[in-house]
Amino acid sequence: MNRKWLPWIALGAVVAVAIVVLVAQSRPSDSVRSRTERLEHQLACPECSGESVFDSNSVSASVIRDDIPRRIAAGQTDDQIRADYVARYGERILLTPANGGIGVLAWLIPTLALLLGVFGIAAALRRWSRTPRLPADAEDEAIVAAAREHRDADA
Repeated sequence: MNRKWLPWIALGAVVAVAIVVLVAQSRPSDSVRSRTERLEHQLACPECSGESVFDSNSVSASVIRDDIPRRIAAGQTDDQIRADYVARYGERILLTPANGGIGVLAWLIPTLALLLGVFGIAAALRRWSRTPRLPADAEDEAIVAAAREHRDADA
């Protein structure tokens, strides 16, 4: 096997392991504690700017943190709990954009930007690797030889 492929194979292995780890960790658990934490991270503090209920120390965030486990114990689904808070506080309570309507743009634009960046870098690397290398002429060889002599004389 050619040695130039070894770093690419190692990179592929690292990426594959990272994907497996991320997928394994992203499986949502159905325990009350994990559902509570997940909802606390998805809901914004009504009083704070840009903070989740999980991170906020405000009174309203504390009330929501206490309310979520009660709702879960009452048998409400995560969607029902989020919908109730949206009805009470509006869409601004959600830290993650909706999967429909204008919220789709919030998911698509970063994804498209990332894909365009990857394809742009790939195209640039491909073009760069296909650029022919010019052979050194006699003048170039003379410059290199003079630089080597100068280096050897200084050493």
